[in-house]
Order: sequence, then C-alpha cells, then structure tokens
Amino acid sequence: MARSLSIIGFVALAIGLLWIGQGTGAIAWPRSSFMINQLQWAGYGALLGAIGLILIWQGNR
Repeated sequence: MARSLSIIGFVALAIGLLWIGQGTGAIAWPRSSFMINQLQWAGYGALLGAIGLILIWQGNR
C-alpha cells in the first residue's frame, strides 16, 4: 500500500509541475494546449502537486 501511495504521489507531483509550467507559460508543450498562459491551471497544478507531496509523505511513513 505504501509503495502505491508513493508512486501515485510522484505521478501527481509530475503532472502538477507540468500544469504549473503550462499555466505560467514556462512550458509551451504541446503547442496546441489550451492550458498555456492560463493562470488557473497553475493553481490547479499547485494543488495537485501539494496532494502528490502529501501522498509521497504518507507512503514513506
């Protein structure tokens, strides 16, 4: 169970960081993404990244 939490947490963290990058315009990949330069997606990414960190922390306890 702990291993699963850690894996899900790392995936959530990676996706959250991607969303932050796209939302702030730092990552313009893929070029046709509707999320580029949309700050609301940076907020969603921050929330998902925080959830990912919590899952990683719980998985390593």
